[in-house]
Amino acid sequence: MAVPTVLVKTTTSSPALPRDLLQSGRLLRPSLRASFPDSRAERPDGPDSLKPAAPFPFLASQVDLAFNFSRVASPESPNLANPNLATAATTAAMSRRYDSRTTIFSPEGRLYQVEYAMEAIGNAGSALGILAADGVVLVGEKKVTSKLLQTSRSAEKMYKIDSHLACAVAGIMSDANILINTARLHAQRYALAYQEPIPVEQLVQSLCDTKQGYTQFGGLRPFGVSFLFAGWDKHHGFQLYMSDPSGNYGGWKAAAVGANSQAAQSMLKQDYKDGLTREEAVALALKVLSKTMDSTSLTAEKLELAEVFLQPGTGEVQYQVCSPEALGKLLAKSGLTQPAPEA
Repeated sequence: MAVPTVLVKTTTSSPALPRDLLQSGRLLRPSLRASFPDSRAERPDGPDSLKPAAPFPFLASQVDLAFNFSRVASPESPNLANPNLATAATTAAMSRRYDSRTTIFSPEGRLYQVEYAMEAIGNAGSALGILAADGVVLVGEKKVTSKLLQTSRSAEKMYKIDSHLACAVAGIMSDANILINTARLHAQRYALAYQEPIPVEQLVQSLCDTKQGYTQFGGLRPFGVSFLFAGWDKHHGFQLYMSDPSGNYGGWKAAAVGANSQAAQSMLKQDYKDGLTREEAVALALKVLSKTMDSTSLTAEKLELAEVFLQPGTGEVQYQVCSPEALGKLLAKSGLTQPAPEA
């Protein structure tokens, strides 16, 4: 019995077919001339003549998409008038390969998911911290999205962690609640074990270790929150720390997080002076917020102010949140707003 002969017709402009392609029985797919008007006569040695067909019909469109994208995105492609556009397309396509998980570094050494968490903080209300000679001042912006929203303590910007330590929050409040509860537990366990308050930096480092772990293990997302820690201990006195979603932290004399933090940081850098009193630190914080907040007017309902200081007589550390009435008087004294009319 004679074996039938199979003839494969090729054009003269295309090179000879590879032997392994003929033996596999896979045919060549035609090029998408509608998408790419250049003919094979203009590109006799182009990669289009050697593009294999997909082994399954439902994968054919995926093969065409990937193949033709490589032609468009290639900087060496003669069909592209602007090579910079191809480079940008290639960079964008590569960046999407590394932002799906927190455990993958990009070729530039970046963790995109951590950067996205920092972007979420940039949309939150501002928070400032200023280190004074006799205490630490924390000021936060309360963003009210609707007049119908009933304010509650769960929406506050300031949190007390221990009798000598407090923090201001910027970012996702649900993430902040989890971390603050963790910090409170750690502080009480230390006090129970050693019968003394936990050092401020030790607590900050412990909390940042937890935040860093969520950037190193798969299946988790970073905490979308930044903190400003204000406290006092017998080792270093008054201290101000700032931490971000990556788990990094550092000691600051004045720091800002949240919306418009770069502009606020620039103003603090210009106006801050060593040896400020708490009253001067409060005035500076209100001045910076009045110029960096998105709101046109600065009122006591939109702000929250807290201080950590030592009691004059006893020398005990005290955490105090300023009432709206007292905050309104401070704003009027600084000339940033008009005092509320008395009933």
